[in-house]
Amino acid sequence: MLSWLRFGLFVVSRNVRWMTWNLFLAFVPLGLSFWLFRPGRSRSLLWWIGLITFVAFLPNAPYVLTDIIHLINDIRRGYSVWTITLLLIPQYLLFMMAGMEAYVLSLINLGSYLKRQGWGKFVIWAELALHILSAIGIYLGRFLRYNSWDIVTRLDTLATTVIDDLVAKRPAFVMFITLVVITSLYWLMKQMTLAIGAYWHGIQANKTSHPSPL
Repeated sequence: MLSWLRFGLFVVSRNVRWMTWNLFLAFVPLGLSFWLFRPGRSRSLLWWIGLITFVAFLPNAPYVLTDIIHLINDIRRGYSVWTITLLLIPQYLLFMMAGMEAYVLSLINLGSYLKRQGWGKFVIWAELALHILSAIGIYLGRFLRYNSWDIVTRLDTLATTVIDDLVAKRPAFVMFITLVVITSLYWLMKQMTLAIGAYWHGIQANKTSHPSPL
């Protein structure tokens, strides 16, 4: 039993380093969304720089979905069915759900901000635009190995690549499929997140209106 636990820890730990880094990148836009879109935040020059950074790093959140290729590679290593089922698959599922939830919460924060500004009718369009940009960003990151900071360090090369690939059939098809996946998962997880949030707020409101007796 102890030897199996050691082996399981070894298998899981092989992925911890790169998963931690990818989740850090995924949580950057989430952290920025709480800073950028909180009530009362003024739109200064620093705010606009933060918004550009938010958009640049946002694709890193749904990007974790493409890391399923690492799971496929892990399965090919010849691990047992129990190792794959009880360790690897749960590890990857938690990892990908955390990244996507960061994406969902980031856009929910943006949507709340737009509604407070009186721009509620633009929420869907803003979400769609960011889905499209994220799909492009995921393609650039997964297949062409660009990073978010290349917008600053390699802007000319990045711009040329985007223009060339947008008119090419295969890259455009890959980005379209990515867009469909992102949009579908976002809608589903957004409904679940809002439902859980409403349920939690209901519990808190009930506790406030009906305090427990001393």
